[in-house]
Amino acid sequence: MGPTDDQASAQLQPDVPHAARIWNYWMGGKDNFAADRAAGDAVAQVYPEIVLMAKQSRRFLIRVVHHLAAEAGIRQFLDIGTGLPTMQNTHEVAQAVAPESRVVYVDNDPLVLVHARALMAETTQGGRTVHVDADYHDPDLILATARQELDFSQPIGVMFMGVLGYEPDLKVAASIVDRIVTAAPSGSYLVLWDGTNTTPAVVEGAERLAQNGGVPYILRTPDEIGSLFDGLELVDPGLVQITEWRPDGEAEWLDAYGAVARKP
Repeated sequence: MGPTDDQASAQLQPDVPHAARIWNYWMGGKDNFAADRAAGDAVAQVYPEIVLMAKQSRRFLIRVVHHLAAEAGIRQFLDIGTGLPTMQNTHEVAQAVAPESRVVYVDNDPLVLVHARALMAETTQGGRTVHVDADYHDPDLILATARQELDFSQPIGVMFMGVLGYEPDLKVAASIVDRIVTAAPSGSYLVLWDGTNTTPAVVEGAERLAQNGGVPYILRTPDEIGSLFDGLELVDPGLVQITEWRPDGEAEWLDAYGAVARKP
């Protein structure tokens, strides 16, 4: 599925900020370097809500995966651009509901890959957790490897959680989503969220990220994010701020929109 731990470790660039590690820092994790923390702090200085966004994005993930497993009966998940493991990852939420659930994670960060080795051993009876070393710009590779683990005759939960902003061209992002969703059978679901350009502070935060060596993140309008669900049936409450998707507490304002949609 990819390089060995030693090979992956050799690819680490601790002096270069990396998206997965910066996000890990905002979430309170320890799998990050000084360069990641510096870039993360630069963003938080002008947009302190980024820390809340990181934590609320995980709560969104927990709610949507639980919904798909418990209410929609999904037993297969393809989580693309998963990032570093934290608490209550996709496989933990899904397999807590249905131990037989199979989860394929996709990421191309070497540090993510090192941590993913441990996840592969965390299987429940009948379930499986696998990591694929791939970039989402290569959907054909993702599909080829995912087919080795998932049954594409049965519904799949396809997930892009806060990662498509790293692709500057909306048409390219849409083509990636469409390629994966087209390959999934009827009854599958798309779960997707991304940051939005809905306040001046978040726009300045994105500028600071790029200025401090982070990979530029393109903030889009809610309508642009909504266009990625074209042809699918939005699950209630539709496209909303991620804190407003079936909230389990007070729904705080966030410059991040997402939705869950079913493929007819």
